[in-house]
Amino acid sequence: MSTSFTATSPLRLGTRGSPLALVQANEVADRLIAVHGLEAGAVEIVPISTKGDREQSRPLSEIGGKGLFALEIEAALRSGDIHIAVHSMKDVETVVPAEFEITAMLPREDTRDVWLSPVAAHPRDLPQGAVVGTASLRRGAQIKAMRPDVEIINFRGNVQTRMDKLARGEVQGTMLALAGLKRLGLEDKATCLLEPPEMIAAVGQGAIGIETRKADDDVRHLVAALDDADTHLCVACERAMLAELDGTCRTPIGGHAVLVADDLVKLTAVLLAEDGSQVFRYEGEAAAADALAMGKEAGAKLKAEAGEDFVANMA
Repeated sequence: MSTSFTATSPLRLGTRGSPLALVQANEVADRLIAVHGLEAGAVEIVPISTKGDREQSRPLSEIGGKGLFALEIEAALRSGDIHIAVHSMKDVETVVPAEFEITAMLPREDTRDVWLSPVAAHPRDLPQGAVVGTASLRRGAQIKAMRPDVEIINFRGNVQTRMDKLARGEVQGTMLALAGLKRLGLEDKATCLLEPPEMIAAVGQGAIGIETRKADDDVRHLVAALDDADTHLCVACERAMLAELDGTCRTPIGGHAVLVADDLVKLTAVLLAEDGSQVFRYEGEAAAADALAMGKEAGAKLKAEAGEDFVANMA
């Protein structure tokens, strides 16, 4: 394998430019340097502006979904401007372009969401008709399922931006991924953890994925050494469920797979109406070798339970 990347000819790693994305990218860089004995500076972080970050005024569901956080990064990967791309797996489209692959995923962080509020210890404790801010249909729908009276408004921005908006009183509460807060050293800002089954995480939440060109064998071999097999298996199971549902950012879907024994994967999934009025759940276990099949089965069962009219409105 090639280890020819040096400080003067570095491996270029593309990422979003948010503080959290840069923390994740630097973790990948540090691991690559440590595992392969590369010299300091042999991995260069290349921040890339994405449409998902630039377009803050409208919900992601209106402007193209979470894939907008990857398009420009994948364009740079395609052109050779970068060698690898680092993503939060919850932002990666269900189908990766044919010339790319998710070669590795780092060990997964805690997948749970957290609740942040100066007025309520838990969403159940909010005042009548309170306003909750979130850019996630999944989070909003699950909050509406437990508190139908609450108003959900679009709430975009990076972690600190959303925390600042909350502090200014623009909303009475919001939700963030615990994984992101932990990586930023801000987990103490959480009011409480939101536990399943009330709040099921996004597919891929807490996992960092590394995307490469399939044709770039040297880079693929370097990156593959970082892969955490358990994380990759569980996220693949969740993504199989999402693919079966044709899930997009316009559909409130949650899914979390976990290895509960050496060879046993447990999958919990939820499909909701945007207003929280309908909630369809799946829970199952399968041998690791059958995890992808279980994911597909979960998607099919949720779709069948929801019915044709519900599914037609998901598009």
